[in-house]
Amino acid sequence: MTQFRVNGEKLFLPAVIGAGVCVVVVSLYGLAIQPVDQRWFILAGLTVLSGSATLRLPGTNVSFSISDSFTMAAALLFGPAAGTITVAIDGLVISMRLAAGRPLPMRRVLYNVTAPPLAMWCAAHVFLVLAGSDGVANARQSIGHLVAPLLVFAGVFFTLNTGLVAVAIACEQRVRALHIWREHFRGLWLTYFGGAVVAAQLIVLVQERNAGLFVLVLLAPIPLIIYSTFKHAVGRMEDRVGHLDQMNGMYLSTIETLAQAIDAKDQVTHGHIRRVQQYAIKLAHALGITDASELRALEAASLLHDVGKLAVPEHILNKPSTLTPLEFDKMKRHADVGADMLSSISFPYPVVPIVRHHHESWDWSGYPAGLAGEAIPIGARILSVVDCFDAMTSDRPYRPRVSHHEAIRLLQARSGTMYDPRIVEKLVEIRETIVAVTDGPDVSDALTDITRTAQGETRRAVTPFHDLETLATLFDLGFAGGRAANPAEAVSNVQPILQRLMPADIIAVYVHSPEADNLVATFVAGAHAAQIAGTTIPLGQRLTGWVGANRQAIVNSDAALDLGNLTLQLEPTPQTCLSAPICADGDLLGVVTIYSTRRQPFTDGHDPIVEVLAAGLARLLRPQRHSRPLQPPPRRPVDYALNNRVH
Repeated sequence: MTQFRVNGEKLFLPAVIGAGVCVVVVSLYGLAIQPVDQRWFILAGLTVLSGSATLRLPGTNVSFSISDSFTMAAALLFGPAAGTITVAIDGLVISMRLAAGRPLPMRRVLYNVTAPPLAMWCAAHVFLVLAGSDGVANARQSIGHLVAPLLVFAGVFFTLNTGLVAVAIACEQRVRALHIWREHFRGLWLTYFGGAVVAAQLIVLVQERNAGLFVLVLLAPIPLIIYSTFKHAVGRMEDRVGHLDQMNGMYLSTIETLAQAIDAKDQVTHGHIRRVQQYAIKLAHALGITDASELRALEAASLLHDVGKLAVPEHILNKPSTLTPLEFDKMKRHADVGADMLSSISFPYPVVPIVRHHHESWDWSGYPAGLAGEAIPIGARILSVVDCFDAMTSDRPYRPRVSHHEAIRLLQARSGTMYDPRIVEKLVEIRETIVAVTDGPDVSDALTDITRTAQGETRRAVTPFHDLETLATLFDLGFAGGRAANPAEAVSNVQPILQRLMPADIIAVYVHSPEADNLVATFVAGAHAAQIAGTTIPLGQRLTGWVGANRQAIVNSDAALDLGNLTLQLEPTPQTCLSAPICADGDLLGVVTIYSTRRQPFTDGHDPIVEVLAAGLARLLRPQRHSRPLQPPPRRPVDYALNNRVH
C-alpha cells in the first residue's frame, strides 16, 4: 500500500482525511450490522504480516508494501466494507512501524490511515456496480464475467491511491502533480494489477473448489514473489539514482570550479555571483516557476553568467573609469564567449541559452542576438534584473553603490525597455524578503547617503594649502625628497612626512621595464613593504598598469585592484589607493601608488602632491635607467583579482 510521508497542503490533507474518516466509520458500521465471513480475518492477518515488507522509492518520501494483494482480495471477496477496513488496518500498521524509527506527526498518521481506505472504498463500489454482487465469495458468476470489472477495479484503486499521494506531494513542493505521478508512481501499476490477479485466483478457488482457510494461507507466497521482484527492481533504481547523484555532483563541481575561476579574477566583487544566484532562485519561485530543469539551469547560469569575462583583456575588465566604445564592444563579447565555452559541457539542463542572452533587452536593444520580449529565455530575463540590482547596490572602483530604493527606482525606469515589466514588478514586491537588511531599509539607505555626502564634502576640499601646519609639512616633504640620493632613500624619507597630509600608509614605486613591458614594485616604504616589494604588474593591467599605460592619475580607487588576494593576507588590509604615472621626456619610467589601510579616503586635493612627488622621482629614476638596469627585489607573482564589471 502506498504511504504518504510529507506534510502536504493545509487544505488538501484535511479534506482527504475527513472523507477517509467518513468511509471508515461507514464501513465499521456495515461490518457491525452484518458480520463478515471468518475467512476475512485470515486476509486481515496476512495484511498485518505483509505490512513489514515495505519498500521505499529512491529519492522520495514514499513507501509501498505488498499488502495490496490481500487488501484487494478482501474487498473483492467480502465487499467494500471489509476491503476498506483491511486497508485502514494496513495503514495503521505501517504508520506504527515508521513511527518506531522516528515519531510521526499525527496528521501524517491520520492521512496514512484514511486516504488509502478512501481510494479502496471508491474502487470497491465501482467493482460492485460492474459485477452486480456484494462480494463474490458466495456468488456463482463465471470468472469470465468478472475479468473486466476486476481490471477496472485495479485501475481505479491504483489511480486514486497513487493520485492522492501525488497531489499531496505536489501541493507541498509546489510542483505539478502529473510530473510527480509519472516520475515516482507510474511504475507501481504491477503491484496493483498483480494483487488483482491474486484476487482472481482466490475467486476461482472459492467458487470452484469451495476453498477453506488453509487455501488462503497457501496463496501467501505469491505476494512475497512480487515483493522480491520489486525489491530487486528498486535496488536497480537506487543504483541509477546514485549514479545520477554522482553525475549531478560532477556537474556541480564543474560549475563551482568555473565560478571559482571567476572569483579568482574578481575579488573586488567577490560574492556578487553568489548573491545573484540566491536572488535569482528566490525570484523564480516567486514568479511561479516550478520546472526542476529550469530552476537547475538558472541556478547554474547564475554562477556562470560572467565566465566569458575570462577572455576579456584585463586592462578593459579592470579599467576604473568609463569604457570607450571600442572597449565596450570587446566587453560585450563575454556573453557569446561564455556561452560557447559552456557549450562543450553536456549540461542536463538549458544553461547555455541563459548565459548567452542574459544581456538581451525587452525592447530589442540588448546583445548579443537582439532578442526581445518573450523570445528571451525566462531565466535570462530573471538573471538580467537581479544581476543589475546587485551590481547597482554594490561598491565598484569606478563608482559608489546606490541605495536599494534608488536601485529599484532605476529598475522601474528601465522596465519595459531593458527589463521584463513582470519580473521587475515581482522583484519590487519581494525585495525585502530576498535582500538581507540589518536595520531596515531606511537605515541602510540613510547610511549610504551619509557616506556619499561625507565623501563629497571631503573631495570638495580643493587644496590642502590652507594653514601654516600644512605649509610646514610641504616644506619638510620637499626638503626630504630633495636631499635623497636615490629613489629608495626618497621613498623612505617621504613616506612618514606624507602621512601628515594623507593616509599614505604605504608608498610603492613600480618601475617600468621596457623589455618585459611590466611594472615591478622596486621601492616600497611603510606598512607591509616586505610583502608588497617585488609585486609585478603587466603594463595595461590592474590599476597601476592602467595608470602607466594611459599616463593618467587615479584617485581613491580600490587597493584590491593592484594587490588582489594579497590584500587578504595583510593586516591591516589596504583599502584604497592613489596612483600617478612617473614620466620624463615622454617616456614612462614607472608609477607611484600610495595605499591607505584606513577608511579615510584620498581626495582630489591629494592628487597634485603625488604628481609633484612623481616628478621628483622621475629625476632620480631617469639616470638609473640610462646608466644600468635596475635590480629589483626577486619578482613574486601575486594571485591578482579583477573588477568583474556588470554593464
